[in-house]
Amino acid sequence: MKAVNRRDFLKLSGTTLIGVTLGGTSLRALAQEQLQADDPTAKALQYTPASTVEGSTCGNCMYIQGEDGEAHRPCAIFPGKLVNTNGWCSAWVKKPG
Repeated sequence: MKAVNRRDFLKLSGTTLIGVTLGGTSLRALAQEQLQADDPTAKALQYTPASTVEGSTCGNCMYIQGEDGEAHRPCAIFPGKLVNTNGWCSAWVKKPG
């Protein structure tokens, strides 16, 4: 696993705070386009639209928003973007429950 440097940590902290503050409904309204792997934040968090980590996908991460069954959904980590529910990033945390 790659160590996160100070700059990447600050980016992650800032986007997480913004994403969590906005809440699910606001994120759904703001999300307009699919997250691209070449997005700077996506690169910093090693986002991939197809998870290679068994049992870990955006669809079962605590940061995912929106309704189950949608192929692309808003994520608190990437405000204004839609992530592939089969994707993964290094901020992945198992959804409680």
